[in-house]
Amino acid sequence: MELDFECTDLSIWKEALSSYKSRIQSLNKPNLISLDQFYTHELPSLLRQRNPNPFITTAELSRLMQWKLTRGKWRPRLLDFVSSLDDSSVQSVSQKAFLSLPDISKAISELTVLKGVGAATASAVLAAYAPETAPFMSDEAMLAALGSSKDYSLKQYLLFVEKLKSKSKEIPFRKG
Repeated sequence: MELDFECTDLSIWKEALSSYKSRIQSLNKPNLISLDQFYTHELPSLLRQRNPNPFITTAELSRLMQWKLTRGKWRPRLLDFVSSLDDSSVQSVSQKAFLSLPDISKAISELTVLKGVGAATASAVLAAYAPETAPFMSDEAMLAALGSSKDYSLKQYLLFVEKLKSKSKEIPFRKG
């Protein structure tokens, strides 16, 4: 189902969300289902277990990058860069980023010092830990919210976050 971003009908948003798993399966890309399981379930759990000082490892960041690239445009150099990062640096940088939240700008800036990690990948890292604060800057979400998925800068990400915050206030969603 295609969802118009301007829609404020909660039932339509819930229906779109419930179709996520089947949409991922329909992409029919090798390893995407297991990578998506890792990103949506395993990684958030691992990060929460590390509180009060959460961090991501190089191996986890590499799997996250595989997930991100498998969903979108495959750019193997990014995966090579990320996979070759020093684990202690990745852990230290990601810990600083997670502890910077809810300052999204600072958290993204912390993560993007890592070679191969741009704003979109940094947003995926933060979204795995704090999805209520930092949404993932996917091509599809950028296109829906901003009308374009060409600019993956921090400035564009902050506009994206504000657009989603504004949208969340329009939809009468209640947890529970």
